[in-house]
Parts: sequence; structure tokens; C-alpha cells
Amino acid sequence: MGDQQKMARVLLTRPTYAEEAGISLADRPAPLYQLLVLVTLLSTRIRAQVAVAAARELFAAGQRTPQAMEAASWQDRVDALGRGHYRRYDERTATMLGTGARLCLDRWHGDLRRLHREAGDDPAALRRLLTEFPGIGPTGADIFLREVQTVWPRLRPYADRRAIAGARRLGLPPAPDRLARLVDEVDFGRLASALVRVALGQDSAGQISRSVAAR
Repeated sequence: MGDQQKMARVLLTRPTYAEEAGISLADRPAPLYQLLVLVTLLSTRIRAQVAVAAARELFAAGQRTPQAMEAASWQDRVDALGRGHYRRYDERTATMLGTGARLCLDRWHGDLRRLHREAGDDPAALRRLLTEFPGIGPTGADIFLREVQTVWPRLRPYADRRAIAGARRLGLPPAPDRLARLVDEVDFGRLASALVRVALGQDSAGQISRSVAAR
């Protein structure tokens, strides 16, 4: 357990995808919507770092709330995505972001806490509601739940298949409840995000092992 806890501490030094996108995640309407935008971008077949960069450009352009996203022109959204080098899917994604913003306003009054209250802390119910947003499928819903557990604590410990794949690659327990024993409860979302980086090859098992050995 000692070596595994050391490895978990190294993993906790990695930023989450939400942090990389400049999202100060909190249980408030604006940051929850920003996470939804990031998840929409991450849900296409594009590198995670490109999706993160595109999210930062959208937010820098002021498109941080569903009201602002819908008020922006389609071309404004395309241009922001282009500045983030999100070019292959920029036009389609710009349309989805506008449609998703309208859905967020119409169904949830711009506040995804309402979605949380309707679904409760049932991951299946949350996934079902999240996948109603254009561009977000089961994988995207998993990304949202993995990141949002930091501020929706009753979801913890939530680890999707990519996080579990990262755990297996590092020789860590593949069961969420066993992984949760390696860190403080509040840190589990960060651990899960770091494990996804390993699964996607952004951090290699060798890099993590060398960091552990250097401690």
C-alpha cells in the first residue's frame, strides 16, 4: 500500500482537465456550464490538449455562460475554436455549442445544479440527462461526472473506464473503492483525471514510476 500511496501522491500533482482549461470548478452555474463546454469539445476525436486550448479561447472570448454562448454568433464560435486549433470539427461544434446553450437555458434555466437535483446522485440518471446535450455521448458524460465529483461529493468515488485503464497500467487497484483508499476523499476526482492522462499516453507509466522513485 505504501508504494501505491506514493504513486497516488505523484498523480495528484497533475492538473485536471478543467484546471487546464482555466475553469475554477465550483457548484455554481457558470463553472458547471464551462465544464459542459469543455466536455463537448473533449467528446470529438481530437487530442485532449487541443480541446483544452479551444475551451480557453472560447472562455477568453467571453463565452463562459449559456447566455453568452448563445448570444455569440456562429462565426464568433468558429473563430474562437480556430484560435485553439480545433479546426477539423470547428463548424459542427460551433453549431452544437449554440444548440446546447439553448437547451441549457430552456430546460435548466442556465443552471446545471437543476439537472443534478432532478437526477440526484444516480450516475445512470445523470448520464441520461447529460447525453441529451448535442455532441455528448456516454464517454462525454463520463468525463463530466469524473471531473464534477470534486464539487458533487456524493458521486465519489467515480472512475470511468479510462481512469480504470490508467490504474491497471500503473498496477494500481482497478476498483474505484480500492483506489479511493489511496487518497483523501476530496482528491479522488484529481486522481481519476490523472489516471486518464496515463491511459491516453499523456503521462507514461515510466514517467510516473521515475517520479515516485525520485521522492
